[in-house]
This record gives sequence, structure tokens and C-alpha cells, in this order.
Amino acid sequence: MSAPTVPATIEATPRRMRIWFALMAVLVVAVMVTVSILLKSSTTGVVAFRTSDQVATTGIGLAIGGALLYCARPRLRASAEGLEVRNIVNTALVPWDQVRAVRFDEHSPWASLLLSNEDEMSVLAVQAADGERAVRAVEGMRALLAASRV
Repeated sequence: MSAPTVPATIEATPRRMRIWFALMAVLVVAVMVTVSILLKSSTTGVVAFRTSDQVATTGIGLAIGGALLYCARPRLRASAEGLEVRNIVNTALVPWDQVRAVRFDEHSPWASLLLSNEDEMSVLAVQAADGERAVRAVEGMRALLAASRV
């Protein structure tokens, strides 16, 4: 029986999550632009909406859309040297000697790394919703971890 092949690098992004956030961002921007276009023709009787209100409404829609797209930024890059784990807010560079195990439990929404200091780091780029792509990424990370132990 031959030894499993060790990939040179692993790259993973949460495909379904990115699609979901992109669609939501487009929907929010479309709704806010529509509201801003229709805003000038309406009045409450007390307040008359002006062009500045339309621009502000569009700006708020763009800001919310941008925030939604920002949430879709998780990425994983793994090589023989270690991992670069970019989650929503932070990016961590983790050498393999700090990783004890790569976990992807049965009912877990994403993979995680069990670190040598007993911490656990979520890897949001490897989502259970991505199915076989996530399994391949976890198997690749486990192969790279095993190769680093030799």
C-alpha cells in the first residue's frame, strides 16, 4: 500500500457562504437604491425628502452591502511551512509545530485547529455546507500536518 500523497498547497474559500453574502449584498443595495429613487416622490406631510436624503439612503445601502461582502472574506492557505487562516476579522499565520490536530466534527459547521497551547482556532474557510470541497481541504490539511511530523 502506498503512502497518501501530500499536496504542495491547499487553498480553500467558503463557496456557498460567499454566494449567499454576495446575493444578500446585491439585494440590500437594490432595495436601498429603489427606496432612494422613490423617496423624493413621497412626503410624510411634515418632512419633504430632498436629494441629500436620496444620496444618504443610497450610501447606507452601499455601506451595508460592503459590510456583507466583508463577511465573505474567510480564506485558508496551507503549505509545508504552515497555515494562513483568514477569518472575518483577523488573519493568523500558524506554523505546523503549533497544530496538534485538524478537526472537522460530524455536526460542526466548519473545521477547526486544535493548537498545542490547548486553544482551538476556527477555520471559517472550510464550511460543512461546501460538502466534498471541505472534505478535500481537511484531508489535505491533515496530510500536510502528518508530513510535518516526519
